[in-house]
Amino acid sequence: MVCLSLSACGGGQSSNASMSSVALIGQEIFKDVSLSGSGQMSCATCHDPDLGHASPFTTSVAFGGVNLDMSGLRLPPAIRYLRFNTAFYIASDGTPTGGFFWDGRANSLAEQARGPFLNDHEMANASVSDVVRKIEAASYAPKFRAVFGADIFSNPDAAFDRVVQALARYQQEDTDFAPFSSKFDAVNAGRASFTDQELRGLAWFIRSDKGNCAACHPSTKPDNAPAALFTDFSYDSLGVPRNSAIVSNNDVAFFDKGLCGPVRTNLSTRTDLCGAFKVPSLRNVALRKHFFHNGKFDNLREAIEFYVTRDTQPQLWYPQDPQGNLVVYNDLPSLLRGNVNVTEAPYNRTRGQTAALNTQEIDDLLVFLSTLTDGFFSP
Repeated sequence: MVCLSLSACGGGQSSNASMSSVALIGQEIFKDVSLSGSGQMSCATCHDPDLGHASPFTTSVAFGGVNLDMSGLRLPPAIRYLRFNTAFYIASDGTPTGGFFWDGRANSLAEQARGPFLNDHEMANASVSDVVRKIEAASYAPKFRAVFGADIFSNPDAAFDRVVQALARYQQEDTDFAPFSSKFDAVNAGRASFTDQELRGLAWFIRSDKGNCAACHPSTKPDNAPAALFTDFSYDSLGVPRNSAIVSNNDVAFFDKGLCGPVRTNLSTRTDLCGAFKVPSLRNVALRKHFFHNGKFDNLREAIEFYVTRDTQPQLWYPQDPQGNLVVYNDLPSLLRGNVNVTEAPYNRTRGQTAALNTQEIDDLLVFLSTLTDGFFSP
């Protein structure tokens, strides 16, 4: 089964062709800290290329705003490999799929790029016109005019549309956003071999009675990409413990319910979707500093241990109420805790049963996940 899975994955075929003039402008915008209310935050601030375009912060969430003192609600998501994502839709079997952000509320890279500029807790610009004025004052403004028209800044809405289009093109064209250059890719290109421990880790990753990671993070090549993406871009309700480090959670009545709100508003009546968040790619997961939508865990081993012991040893993860009762899935209102996935491995176990993975198997899985880190070879 392991060999069959590997042969289906394919190798990366990243192009090194020069980026378009639009993408090159997007590259400058991506790194420009002047395009924020604080003058200290850019897209790259929250999406560090050295970490697979994931969050570089030691805190669970970013702090933005004009004084960089406004707590975010969620962990900044890794944005590498998102060029292969789709607009949000609900499949014929009812599975929510696609979309950008943890709740899928944006339908394209360009739409996703609009939000942070105007979010009071992020780049905190006062208005679209405010952003455009800063672009007009930037060193690359002449290039912007040359590409989009001499009078482009006279229409702020049109200029802002070009800003987010340029950011989208940059992410679509720069091979750094989809290099397919990990050891996993090298193995599939016939340029490297897995160690015995890496092979064992891959087996635990795939086996439906063990880690079952591949159920949501497929290790096989999809139709629209040159190699495995390690996400199916779906959503899952995992019952991640509440993170007291997030300021919003100081309000005991507040709950971040993902697909059904509060940030996303058009699915608020779909209570069956409450608690579901986007399945991220596991490429470069070993580089990340925090895990899950609320950044609850700060190391990968702990995240895996949560997966496999959430229901077999829930006392490790959840608090007790004043009466001494364990409050499982405590980051959801009690009436919505039935949405949490308890049917698929490794969650389909009960308290006191043996976890799906033991310590050695977790070690193996961690070693395999490190083979998904980009930069092992040049495709």
